[in-house]
Amino acid sequence: MVATIEEQQAPVIEGKTRSMPAARFNELLDNTQKYLAQAECELLEKAYTYAAQVNEGQFLPSGEPFILHSLGVSYILSSMRLDVHTLLAGLLHNVFNDGVADESEVATLFGKQAANIVRGATRIANVQFNSKLHYQAENVRKMFLAMALDIRVLLVKLADRLDYMRGLYFSPPEKQQEIAQETLDLYAPLASRLGIAWIKQELEDLSFQYLYPNEFADLSKKIKSSIQERITYVEEVRELLSQKLTENNLAECRIQGRPKRLYSIFRKILAQNISIEKVYDKIAFRLIFKTVKECYEALGLVHSLWRAVPERFKDFISHPKANLYQSLHTTVIGPHGEFVEIQIRTEEMDRIAEEGIAAHWAYKEKKAITSKDANLFKWLKQMVQWQKELKDPKEFLDSLKNELFEPEVYVLTPNGEVKGLPRGSTPIDFAYGIHTEVGNKCVGAKVHGRMVPLRYCLQNGDQVEIISSPHQHPRKDWLKIVKTTRARARIRQWINLEEQKRVLELGREICERELRKHNLSLKKLVGTAQFNEILKAFSVDSPENLLRRIGSGRITLHEIIKKLQPEITEAELPIDTLTPSKPSQKGTRTGDGITIQGVNDLLIKISRCCMPVPGDEVMGFITMGRGISVHKVTCPNLLLSDPFRRVEVNWSAPANSVHRAQIQIIAQNTKGVLAAVTNAISARDANISAVEAHARKDDTAVIRMVVEIGSIHHLRLILSSIGQVEGVLDVRRD
Repeated sequence: MVATIEEQQAPVIEGKTRSMPAARFNELLDNTQKYLAQAECELLEKAYTYAAQVNEGQFLPSGEPFILHSLGVSYILSSMRLDVHTLLAGLLHNVFNDGVADESEVATLFGKQAANIVRGATRIANVQFNSKLHYQAENVRKMFLAMALDIRVLLVKLADRLDYMRGLYFSPPEKQQEIAQETLDLYAPLASRLGIAWIKQELEDLSFQYLYPNEFADLSKKIKSSIQERITYVEEVRELLSQKLTENNLAECRIQGRPKRLYSIFRKILAQNISIEKVYDKIAFRLIFKTVKECYEALGLVHSLWRAVPERFKDFISHPKANLYQSLHTTVIGPHGEFVEIQIRTEEMDRIAEEGIAAHWAYKEKKAITSKDANLFKWLKQMVQWQKELKDPKEFLDSLKNELFEPEVYVLTPNGEVKGLPRGSTPIDFAYGIHTEVGNKCVGAKVHGRMVPLRYCLQNGDQVEIISSPHQHPRKDWLKIVKTTRARARIRQWINLEEQKRVLELGREICERELRKHNLSLKKLVGTAQFNEILKAFSVDSPENLLRRIGSGRITLHEIIKKLQPEITEAELPIDTLTPSKPSQKGTRTGDGITIQGVNDLLIKISRCCMPVPGDEVMGFITMGRGISVHKVTCPNLLLSDPFRRVEVNWSAPANSVHRAQIQIIAQNTKGVLAAVTNAISARDANISAVEAHARKDDTAVIRMVVEIGSIHHLRLILSSIGQVEGVLDVRRD
């Protein structure tokens, strides 16, 4: 039985001068000689000399030579026993900045692999996670593209950030805050997703002390004041565990007792709004065995020794995390009623838990990449794909932050497979996590065999079954309830594709209709030299894209006809698109009781500015990417619009359709007038959806209402009834 007590070491914030470069390089060599060949160590020495020459005259904020930072980065990488190419990149990661060194020269001297990693790290060296939104988003996109090409780029960047954070004390306070926030938002979660726990924890604690200096100092003081008490408690628990395990032939075990990290305690204090005295599980124990069988046996013994907290048990051995982390987690009520967290794992699991991808990355052994390695950062390649589909920078960054943090909800498929999702995820997120088509066709879900709404928030342990239908498709309102980047990206992708189809159909109809007026045919024009010249003139690569631009309003028929028939004068071009055209033989599209001849499935909206109703003479206007808005032909907004983006529409409302109209009433400011007006409207079988009234100085009142009607005739009857109410001076459609 081997037992150790690991004490929490608070990060040191006082300035401390590091050893000189030569001594620091010897420390690096001591590390690398344990696992690298002699020739590889000699190559590192050559790279050290080269980097020192290139960076000569450059200094850190502490005043020390910049090469010390490069050595610090490479030393961190060597502590993870990474391959020589990664260590070389650590030493050289800054040499391409400002064009100081030539990439081909580095490739010749130190190999293409090292040069490629340095190039990838250089591309993302200026990522500023808290700078202006667009600049920030584009740099983070570049970062993910570089990391996807070679995961070692990310390992170098993590080591670079860790060494930088260790020397952050010497930077100005504003810089400390900016870098610490960036580290907490981006680099610590990235380390977590790669399973490198020790880097993640140190980055969090270092960020904590700069972002919350008062809380950090207070928490450190309180933790330090109870060191002896905690040592005594750890020893008591260790003795009880050791005795129980020995009695049951599980003596070959390492028992580690350690306090929780400062930032971990701070997060719990914030999340639960409690004082540090109320944080019961400030101490965690780790039991490390040789076999998985011993782990499960030990779990049973721990639960027989102390009462378990049911909702705090997790089995990550049978259901590993996405970063391959495996362990049994349980919290028990230990001696004196204290909550004690216990993790149980094998030696191999412990190594992977601390080092993550660095524990088994294939470059070290020069072996082929296994499926296990590939799956470890599969999420990274998925993020690269998804980020291409999220154009809005704020949405991209919000989604990125959401994806980087570890899943907080673990649910089961009907077959028992575990899926990790962010807290607040819905069945739609789960469906897209299985397959895009499952998500697209999702109509409902069952949790533990019972139907739940699609906006239901999944809980730990839920067994989810998705119900699908071939007639279902994604809806825009899904975007308001989904949590994962994958779901949001797939929903947007489907909506965009459908919108592209609609715009193409509209552009084709507009083209065919207007060209007929000039004795031209779209079908005969496509493929001709004249048509190809038009494509070239508008910088369009295909007829379909030209039609899409026309359908979206970015190119007008006016411009097309001028290209086709330049001899036509402006006066001869058709401006009045109210002139009826011959009905197309194609299908019709209706929406809100509106028909557009020859166009199917296009978004149609009744404009709010004039609120046309059946019986009004109407005209459609092609908006930029939002379908067609329908206006009264007398609407001022329509009259001021581009005539070449107008399209003929017709009413096709069924008898029982409902439309809205706004009316204005001028009445005497006397008691009971508003009630009488509403009664008159109700008597005409109409509903009031909005009302606004205010008194004027001349003892009259202005009442504006939005009423739901079936037709223009229905509206006239309502206006007539209101006009007969005693006290009403005037009533008209607004």
